[in-house]
Amino acid sequence: MEFDVEFWVTTASIFVLLCMSGFFSGSETALTAVSKARMHALEKKGNKRAGIVNKLRERKDRLIGALLLGNNLVNILASALATSVFIKLVGETGVVYATLIMTLLVLIFAEVMPKTYALLYSDRVAMAIAPVIKAIVTIFSPISEAIVHIVYFVLKRLGVDVNAIHDSTEEELRGAIELHEGDTHETWEQRAMLRSILDLAEVEVAEIMTHRKNMATIDADMPIDEIIKQVLDSPYTRLPIWRDNPDNIIGVIHAKWLMRELQNHEGDYKSFEVSSVAAPAWFIPDTTTLFDQLQMFREKKEHFALVVDEYGSLMGLVTLEDILEEIVGEIDDEHDVPVPGVRPLPNGSYVVEGTVPIRDLNREFDWELPDNEDYSTLAGLVLYESKTIPTEGQIFNFHNFRFKVSKRMRNQITEMRVYPPLNKLKRSPKEAASVA
Repeated sequence: MEFDVEFWVTTASIFVLLCMSGFFSGSETALTAVSKARMHALEKKGNKRAGIVNKLRERKDRLIGALLLGNNLVNILASALATSVFIKLVGETGVVYATLIMTLLVLIFAEVMPKTYALLYSDRVAMAIAPVIKAIVTIFSPISEAIVHIVYFVLKRLGVDVNAIHDSTEEELRGAIELHEGDTHETWEQRAMLRSILDLAEVEVAEIMTHRKNMATIDADMPIDEIIKQVLDSPYTRLPIWRDNPDNIIGVIHAKWLMRELQNHEGDYKSFEVSSVAAPAWFIPDTTTLFDQLQMFREKKEHFALVVDEYGSLMGLVTLEDILEEIVGEIDDEHDVPVPGVRPLPNGSYVVEGTVPIRDLNREFDWELPDNEDYSTLAGLVLYESKTIPTEGQIFNFHNFRFKVSKRMRNQITEMRVYPPLNKLKRSPKEAASVA
């Protein structure tokens, strides 16, 4: 059978159309899969192609509409030309041959292959084709806009709320953080810090504060010698002072201010009044979020605040260091103990005081114990889940953990033995790093 010029022209046209189909398919994948963060960073550095990619992605509906329009046009045209060629070659059965062959060619060379390559090198491909796609979107914009309006019209008639816009930025960030994989100590720390930053707006100061029972305070009516000794013996530089009863806080004294004032008195302490060097106490509600409190610390240039409940009763205190530790982990000094109230045992279990915050345990040992507004400590979790006040020796199984009540003082759980699940029976990344 002799093939005329028309046959070769049609065959070449089909080949060109398949290449164009592959271009549209790969472009759609590349521009969809490209990293928004990397493109934004490159645009900030002056990369013009990255800027074009970002502008194209701002209107995804118009971008996808133009690419799908172009892709369908070339696919349908290529299939029509192939059908005409095969009909001339083998007759009416050419429709079947054309369908099978074009399906195979389009699937391999116009869909799977270009999309796979675009996924592997999405950033490179997106910036390479950005100027061409920009021109195509501009040309097809009237048609694609009309298509988008028709789609929205049909969706509305079907009861779909097309105006509902869900802000998924935070979810995307959390997902990206979890994708930051690795078993090294540095990777674990990075994930924990990034998670904590996002949690600042959700955690209240009541969850991280030092409870009033554990506060170091000074009675303003004590002899000055005893006050000086108490300040020097304390590991803290700022101490609340009270008068008449511990809930009546009249100010906050700084060790440096006290020492400077004592030096000015040249050893004559009898006429010295400690309240004269105390700064006014700053009270904040217990419902203040860590993010808001961090901003207030920065605005007021303060590091220390007292926490009160809705009735004005003193609940505890929070410091700038407490909030920073929620982000970067424990900032230990010579007076600190890593994870106070927790003692690991050789068999992989832990002896934990009931007042230890769940957030500290989750962060230190990469556990996933629930932490919500109903409780914030380990004892609170057991009380909430068991719906009873346990007795010593009683054992509970919650959230794949095993809890054994070791000590109880009146109605308070003071100490527990915690058995993590099997996949957590190992050293924490911090412990592993210290051993290494």
